[in-house]
Amino acid sequence: MKFLLILLSFLLSLSCSEFGDDRADNAPSTPDNEQGSGDNNSGSSGGNTQTPPTEWGDERSYVFDITHVPEVRMTVSLDEWNRLLTEYDKDSNTKEYIHCDVKIKIKGEEYTVTDAGVRLKGNTSRRRPENGNGKHVKDNADWQHCHFQFNFRKYVKDEEHTIRGVRKMYLKWFKDDAAYCREIFSYDLFRRFGVWTALENCYCRLWVHVEGDKNPAYYGVYEMNETIDDTFLKMRKDKFGSHKGNLWKCNYGASLNYDRDKNASMGESDGSYDPVYEVEEINSDLSTAKSQLLHFMKQLRDLKGQQLHDWLGQAIDINLFLRTYAVNVALGMWDDYWNNTNNFYIYFNSTDPTNYKFYLIPYDYDNTLGTSHNCGVQNDSGRHDPLKWGNSDTSPLVAKILQFDDYKKIYVDALKELCSSNGEFYYTKSIARIKAWHAMIGDYVVNDTGEDTKIKDRPAGWGNHSEYRLWESDDTNTNFFRVKAAAIQKL
Repeated sequence: MKFLLILLSFLLSLSCSEFGDDRADNAPSTPDNEQGSGDNNSGSSGGNTQTPPTEWGDERSYVFDITHVPEVRMTVSLDEWNRLLTEYDKDSNTKEYIHCDVKIKIKGEEYTVTDAGVRLKGNTSRRRPENGNGKHVKDNADWQHCHFQFNFRKYVKDEEHTIRGVRKMYLKWFKDDAAYCREIFSYDLFRRFGVWTALENCYCRLWVHVEGDKNPAYYGVYEMNETIDDTFLKMRKDKFGSHKGNLWKCNYGASLNYDRDKNASMGESDGSYDPVYEVEEINSDLSTAKSQLLHFMKQLRDLKGQQLHDWLGQAIDINLFLRTYAVNVALGMWDDYWNNTNNFYIYFNSTDPTNYKFYLIPYDYDNTLGTSHNCGVQNDSGRHDPLKWGNSDTSPLVAKILQFDDYKKIYVDALKELCSSNGEFYYTKSIARIKAWHAMIGDYVVNDTGEDTKIKDRPAGWGNHSEYRLWESDDTNTNFFRVKAAAIQKL
């Protein structure tokens, strides 16, 4: 018996993880979502021999579980890291990938992907991961937060190069969000409100190890985000009705206004330049995809009265669209389609140029919840009239829909549902969720970059309403949830 106990102890010691302690995996759950048991461990420890999922099911939700904090370790050779720095120095908007190995620990399970691809990501927020010029400074680098995108199948396209079926993920630092919660809260709210087009995301911890350095650099707490691509569509194919349609990323200036955009740039990015309407996934030739997009815009312009009403109801999932926009406006998202012609995807669920279903997919929600900015027609993201959120002449889609009383009622009812005492945006419920997440990540925010080392209840310093708070105050003039609720209740 003694021999068996000694043997068991030895075997357990061999299985100890290189990831260190498991505090993040034992973190408290959010109030409304009890922590799972962690029994869904179909992936094999230390590798990737699991069978990829055939449905959305539990697999993707397992990876992006908001009640846990996965640990992500990236290892990269010195030559590849220097290549990343060189590419950035040549062009700060570079989309060049480099080779790396990635290990991820989720709920006690470890997954390894060798020879994955990683690149820098971001628009105005893109940064060099190591400050300075030239090559890597061994063991004494001046680390900087930046966004990373992993493509596990960039170089080796087999089923082993996934994390429980996830092929890509976007790791995003909390730029301008000292509260460490805005985008996490936003996508969680979308999902809670039945907006299934919102991407999955959760917190994670990130290490970057350049081979030859004595220790990896700890980058701290990041967001771990699902990417919007062909896999995103496949995971939701039953809801979309088809994953074989056309997906566009809509960059600044995408107004869906035919007269403005009929000659706008539409196509694939060339690496240094992103078109206004950027192809992500198309299952037709580019000419047909353009024709479909322009058909939608032209119908929106030309149809009037009952014809427009009926076409909108046929071409768009109106209920989903208006619930999406209700969440968008409740969050105070000013850098959006309606106000700033920016930060959204659109998906047509067929390749037919005239017969399709149009879906708006929300994207990039870090400048929300009181990070207010004088932009477009609004100058206060908390108090601005939700029925006049954007410039309806420039970006007409929402206003075209809201001109009809039955559609307007869906939107107003959704807003009021959100901030009612039983709603998911009600300030006490919202604060409780944020505090639970902070209890989960609080010990981990101090990092080797020396940036963003404290959680603070402050909006971005460049905003125009510095008074907004999320949890430090419940005052009706400063608590963003309460200010927004008051604006909505006026409707």
